Amino acid sequence: MRVAVTRDLSPRFAECELTHLAREPIDLPRAVAEHAAYRAALADLGVEVLELPASESHPDCVFVEDTAVVFEECAVITRPGAASRRGETPVVAAALSPFRLLLHIEAPGTLDGGDVLVLDRQVFVGATERSNAEGIAQLARLLSPYGYRVQPVPVRGCLHLKSAVTAFAPGRLLINPAWIERAHFPGCEVIEVDPAEPAAANVLAVGERVICARHYPRTLARLRAAGIEALPVDAGEVSKAEGAVTCCSLVFDVVS
Repeated sequence: MRVAVTRDLSPRFAECELTHLAREPIDLPRAVAEHAAYRAALADLGVEVLELPASESHPDCVFVEDTAVVFEECAVITRPGAASRRGETPVVAAALSPFRLLLHIEAPGTLDGGDVLVLDRQVFVGATERSNAEGIAQLARLLSPYGYRVQPVPVRGCLHLKSAVTAFAPGRLLINPAWIERAHFPGCEVIEVDPAEPAAANVLAVGERVICARHYPRTLARLRAAGIEALPVDAGEVSKAEGAVTCCSLVFDVVS
């Protein structure tokens, strides 16, 4: 069984944290409708969708990816780089506790799950404003007993590592080379985003299919030309909050 942990949008979503984007008006009802369609897409892919309640105190709470990283053996509860987001983790930790052993990033470490890209036993972590050296070192220590290797990588021009690169299939990456060097991923097949769509590298692989943002049609065409079954969803309001499709769920297989 495959599960996706999701969370409702806060009524204060328009007050979200922003780092690289200028603030612009967010249509909250439209954002809620987009999120409902996103959950429906996950369900259509055979995923059991868990729906956690929103927090009015945490405008960014819909972005559950940043609060935890789920591995086969454990789930690492993060300590988000934005202080305003650190209260988001207990609700997500409680939802994950029936499924995984919980490990924790502690102060002074910071780590956002959006900075963590797992490729088999190799874990790449973006060295960004949200994930510091101590947080990355703690992640390496927590995962070492399970045989994972953690490698920090520099990211430029965007919020998270997974703003710049995601895996759309095992060993196959979608990347914006302006934000991350493809040389960090030797041995991987790489598709570059269309240069007119710099934020299009964030896609969510679910089995052999991929959820992607509808407003990046040129990059979507590149994925389909590579034989990928890509399922577009509306994510325009989420993108105004510096979010993307991986940000809104924690997808993992239930293990016995």
